[in-house]
Amino acid sequence: MSRVRVMTWNIHGALGRNPRFDLDRVLALVKRHAPDIVALQEIDSRRVREAHVGDPFDVLQETLGNHGVGARTVITADGAYGQALISRWPLTNTEIHDLSYPEREPRRAICSDVATPYGLLRVIATHLGLSLRERHSQAGALLGMLGALDRPTIALGDFNDWLWAGSVRRSLASVLPGCSRHRTFPSWLPIFQLDRVYLSPPEALLSSHTDPEARAISDHLPVIVDIALP
Repeated sequence: MSRVRVMTWNIHGALGRNPRFDLDRVLALVKRHAPDIVALQEIDSRRVREAHVGDPFDVLQETLGNHGVGARTVITADGAYGQALISRWPLTNTEIHDLSYPEREPRRAICSDVATPYGLLRVIATHLGLSLRERHSQAGALLGMLGALDRPTIALGDFNDWLWAGSVRRSLASVLPGCSRHRTFPSWLPIFQLDRVYLSPPEALLSSHTDPEARAISDHLPVIVDIALP
């Protein structure tokens, strides 16, 4: 069986509940699960001066995978904030889509074909907005990126999906029916299923789990999913 492990995690700027900037804890937890493909949200390089470490965008990619792309949504004189998609295999046809909604925080989606040893896997990694109207607009944009679904396809990230009515969940599940269903936020007492992996075809979803040890590192729990590619 051609098993591929994917992971998504909102790392909350590498701030623990202290709060204390500690990128090493993030790296150790991700490496323990050994994902082939990992999407990380809320990467923040604006604290590196006080922590005396390199740019987290660079450190995460160099440590966790051979290939990667970062989407910096907020750039200031002190650094940048955003997300990244990292893979042990090459990324092709990569595009960064602007999902920003008027008068809201900038948002992006990374869309790429991962050249796995078993064939191409389309991956969309994102971090959606906080308002319902904003997410509705962004869900439509994500559906437009999926294409003909002529290859296995996953969408993963922090979808900030608090409600069911008009939700991203309902829109994406109609075309990517394989879905993880773990409560991930807040990490110390998870109530909401904000962080998800959506997949087509649904039978490719083998298993999924989360890691409660992440509660000391971020306000989100990660989601780890094993899929089978033909």
